Amino acid sequence: MTGDERYREAVRLLQEAYGHQMAGELDRAIALYSESIALHPTAEAHTFLGWTYSFQGRLDEAIAECKQAIAVDPDFGNPYNDIGSYLIKLGRLDEAIPWLERATRAPRYEPRHYPHCNLGQVYWAQGLLAKARLEFERALEIEPQYEAALAALEAIDRQLN
Repeated sequence: MTGDERYREAVRLLQEAYGHQMAGELDRAIALYSESIALHPTAEAHTFLGWTYSFQGRLDEAIAECKQAIAVDPDFGNPYNDIGSYLIKLGRLDEAIPWLERATRAPRYEPRHYPHCNLGQVYWAQGLLAKARLEFERALEIEPQYEAALAALEAIDRQLN
């Protein structure tokens, strides 16, 4: 198999894995993501494998996969945000901040409003309401109708008044 053929097959496996993941067939998705990575490692396959692990509560493994994704492509922003969100779930808020900040600056990342919302949640949990508000406002500059950010701003305003 040529390099191009390996890459195309890896992408096909990635897409198939995603379908299984969305159908809740997590073990099958994990197997297919792993096959994809074995053929041609991509940041996307590592990130989505990590995401699948997170669905199973395997957050340390999810973080490890995201770090592999960053090693493959440091410009891909999703794994930075994902690491931050997993650290939030683990209650390690201070550790989450630099990962989320890097996600906001990543050259290749959609949807860019997520890390701002995650940073807003961290700052809000830390009682830093002005910083939280700013992050939710940044999220809305990117995605003006994002309900989570709108609701968070309303809640912060009620808290302040």
